[in-house]
Amino acid sequence: MSTHLSEPSIADLRRVTQPESVLGRANAEHWAGRLYMRRLSPYVTRLLLRTRISANGVTWLMYPSGLLAALSLTLPGLAGALGAVAFAQLQLLADCCDGEVARWRGTSSPAGIFLDRLAHHVTDASLAIALGVRASGGWSSIDGWTTLGCLVAVMGLLVKAETLLVPLSRSAAGRAPAPDTHAVAVPRGGPLRRLRRAAGFAPVFRALVTMETTLLALAAALVDSAAGRLIGTRGLMIALVPVAAVTLVGHLVGILASSRLR
Repeated sequence: MSTHLSEPSIADLRRVTQPESVLGRANAEHWAGRLYMRRLSPYVTRLLLRTRISANGVTWLMYPSGLLAALSLTLPGLAGALGAVAFAQLQLLADCCDGEVARWRGTSSPAGIFLDRLAHHVTDASLAIALGVRASGGWSSIDGWTTLGCLVAVMGLLVKAETLLVPLSRSAAGRAPAPDTHAVAVPRGGPLRRLRRAAGFAPVFRALVTMETTLLALAAALVDSAAGRLIGTRGLMIALVPVAAVTLVGHLVGILASSRLR
């Protein structure tokens, strides 16, 4: 257990729980975390440290917030889309705080990492399905739009499986984990390297991630409201199918062409 003070200052919390060695990794932090949530999270973490809740207990809070985001998205009108965005923010806050509590108390564990990653998988897949339900017109009108949502959810999960199979494959081959750096992730070939750089300027693949999905769904709901019909939501649902397919194939090619499996 950590011997840090029971009532730390915000500066101490930032120093211990937000080190550059963690936040500076290539895939460590969502843009919303860097932009604003990491500014707020130490204040919430300090409140959590006054309680008996464990770091894993904080991680478990990601599940209801993520599922409530998906459930809210199935509700009609702007209110449902706004609720999805709000619950996604709560999940991001819990995602920041669980690691901070663990680092301050010195209780980081494989179980915590597992629960954290599973929460993201469950939420992202649930949101894709929920968007399909919304495009169908609600739970009483489930049809082919919901099927498209399920298809996007499956492809999104396969993208995540590709990522997680990299360290598993290295471990099975008796090799250490690959460094989480841009240099390792970049394809070795020139054309693929340029394609990856171009994708960084227009990261459409992020449409499959919780924060971006809820924000896009809110934008689509605004279009729906203005048009008086589900043109925005259905257009977004149609667009996500090729985005998910291209991301799935592109991610696989990118992994095989990089140094991650070398």
